[in-house]
Amino acid sequence: MPLAVFVLGLSVFALGTSEFMITGLLPGMAADLGVSIPDTGLLISAFAVGMVVGAPLLAIGTLRLPRRRTLLVLLGVFVAAHVVGALAEGYAVLFATRVVAALACAGFWAVAAATTIALVPVDRRGRAMAVLVGGLTVANIAGVPAGTFLGQHAGWRAAFWAVAAVTLVAVAGVAALVPETTGDAISVRGELRLYRRGRVWLALGVIALLQAMIFAAFSYLAPLLTETDGLPESWVPAVLALFGAGALIGITAGGRLADRRPFATLYGCLGLALAALLVLALTTDPLVAVAAVLVFGVAGFGANPALNVRAYQVAGDAPTLVGASTTAAFNVGNTLGPWLGGVAIDAGLGFPSVAWTGIALGVATLAALTVALVVQRTDDRERVTV
Repeated sequence: MPLAVFVLGLSVFALGTSEFMITGLLPGMAADLGVSIPDTGLLISAFAVGMVVGAPLLAIGTLRLPRRRTLLVLLGVFVAAHVVGALAEGYAVLFATRVVAALACAGFWAVAAATTIALVPVDRRGRAMAVLVGGLTVANIAGVPAGTFLGQHAGWRAAFWAVAAVTLVAVAGVAALVPETTGDAISVRGELRLYRRGRVWLALGVIALLQAMIFAAFSYLAPLLTETDGLPESWVPAVLALFGAGALIGITAGGRLADRRPFATLYGCLGLALAALLVLALTTDPLVAVAAVLVFGVAGFGANPALNVRAYQVAGDAPTLVGASTTAAFNVGNTLGPWLGGVAIDAGLGFPSVAWTGIALGVATLAALTVALVVQRTDDRERVTV
């Protein structure tokens, strides 16, 4: 595996820490900003909205630009957004900085995914994308718990400053080790043909639904564990780290399985995630809930490489835009999940309702995945007949 792929994964660690650390900071941020926990949870959705809008637009806008320089500019904007966010006095300004940071993050993901795919042969795409997405996994193991711990002891603003500092380290790594490449040979019109393919939309729909299933529950894990299951607040960083450890196990195994059996991998991970959500919905025992969080991390991130591999399989000759489109689809889920979880909480259904919301989304994912499988088998039979 080229060293540059690992450097890009390291960069994703910094971005992923910022995207996910809000989960562990919800109570403190809500109190400091004078807003409700569901409103604070919308900061996660704000980031996701920026990713959804930014990924395709920035992918097309930067299609023929030098990739390393583009990555460096986007990381610079990300740093600046976190500095302003750390200094923000009110919710509105902080909300705006989350959108700006997300736009930069979206552009980075699109360019980094295209660079990663270009650096490896076709039969190693699953493993390469597992390394890139592995940055998110490490963020959940180390970055998110560290940000939560820092936020609990030094305030949430300190966590934002820490992300800015780690991102500067990523800037140095990209500048030194990622080779300069361009997309001169790529056709914008050819890339846009991606959206004419129904199988692509099915693949993106499965991504969005599965990710919404995960984030409907993950976004509210801290209050679910402390308010419903009686877990001490001081344990939350450790439990989030456990979720990240499960995610590392899942993405490692999923990366090895995805290139050979993407559908089987997706069905297995989806079933395991639904079982974990059912436990979280029903239990009030903190130890049982913690075990379910570990399984949920394994299943949720285990599906990730297969989702990416499936998208690239059906995308054909649109490597840049499919990377941006999958990024957007993941973040449609990141937006939809926290919003639906917040709706359930605001409706007075209690924190366990976020797990039930995840289960409903998981059933929808199962239906969409089955449709995608049927369509693929039908297309394969037609090609054999011809």
